[in-house]
Order: sequence, then C-alpha cells, then structure tokens
Amino acid sequence: MTKRRIVIAEDEPLARLDLGQMLENLGHEVVGQAGDGKTAVDLARELKPDVVIMDIKMPTGTEDEIDGIDAASLLAEEKVAPVLLMTAYNDPEYIERAREAGVMAYLVKPYNENQLSPAIEVALARYGEFSQLQTELGSTKDALMTRKIVERAKGVLMDTAGLKESEAFHRIQRLSMNSRKSMREVAEAILLTHGIEQPRP
Repeated sequence: MTKRRIVIAEDEPLARLDLGQMLENLGHEVVGQAGDGKTAVDLARELKPDVVIMDIKMPTGTEDEIDGIDAASLLAEEKVAPVLLMTAYNDPEYIERAREAGVMAYLVKPYNENQLSPAIEVALARYGEFSQLQTELGSTKDALMTRKIVERAKGVLMDTAGLKESEAFHRIQRLSMNSRKSMREVAEAILLTHGIEQPRP
C-alpha cells in the first residue's frame, strides 16, 4: 500500500484523534489537522497533501467559517487535493451537494480501518480522472458537470457489462479516442442508449 500524506479536518477532538490513529495504523502520514473548514482549506493550500479527509459538519457560527462541503468546493476549484468527505448522513441531498462541490468520495460514519483505505484510493483515482477531464475541457465548472455525467455512465457500464470502476472509465476513454468525440459526448450517448436521465447543471 502506498503511504499517503493526509490532512484531516474534524471538529470533534476525540474523533480527530481516532481518525489520525487509524490512518497511522494503515501506514499513512497525517501532515496536518484542523477543527474547522477554513483552517482545513488553509492547511491544504500550504501543505499540498495527497488527500484531505474532512467531516461534512463544521462549526459555521461566524461569517468566515465554512462547512465541509464548501471547503471541499474551494479545494476542487483550486485543484489543491482530492477530498474524502465523512458524514453521519446517508442523505441524497447531502450526497448530491457534495458531488456538485467536487468531493471525490465519501464515507458514512461509523466506519473502520478496512473501509478507510479503499475510500482513500477511490478519492485519488477519481481525482486523477477529474484532472484528465479538466485538461480536456479547461474549465473547472465544465469538468465538474462532465464528471457527473461520466460517473453516471461508468455506473451503467459497471451494471450492464460487469466492469470495475477503473475499467468503465478506460472504456469511455477508449471510445472517446476511437470515435474522436469528447468523453462527455460518449458518456451522454451511453446514458441515452440505456434510457438514463442526464444529470442537471
């Protein structure tokens, strides 16, 4: 397993301590810790970690404080690092908001060490895909929308062709190259073929 440099952001000190211990047990290095979204963003900008693991709920009592989703949105926009969001809420509204903010993966609490490592690797893999899409498109906003469409198309290929997530992404990539169409056009065609509704901007 590759050792990752990680910033963690969790407003509860005990939960932050537990998470740091889990990550060290897994062989990762915790390079920074924060108790609020703004500090997490500042730390990530300064330390350039491999991953930021952040709680969805952060103190937002004052004007300059931001929650985990808003912090993730800033980090995605500035291309600082992928964000793995932790949440106690398995709520479609939160998940959709997180996806729109550019969150690469999320974990529903309570979680354990066995769930943490795969979630980190998923966040990194999706961040690599997102970076490729952004190179193709230039704009962060376009790349986020394209990522939503590609994610949905990947899910269709995983369900219908029994592919792994990375294989589904590479198939879309190959189809894009072979047809000389953008990955977004290929993904939209896959969704259309299977009668799946397109994500909305």
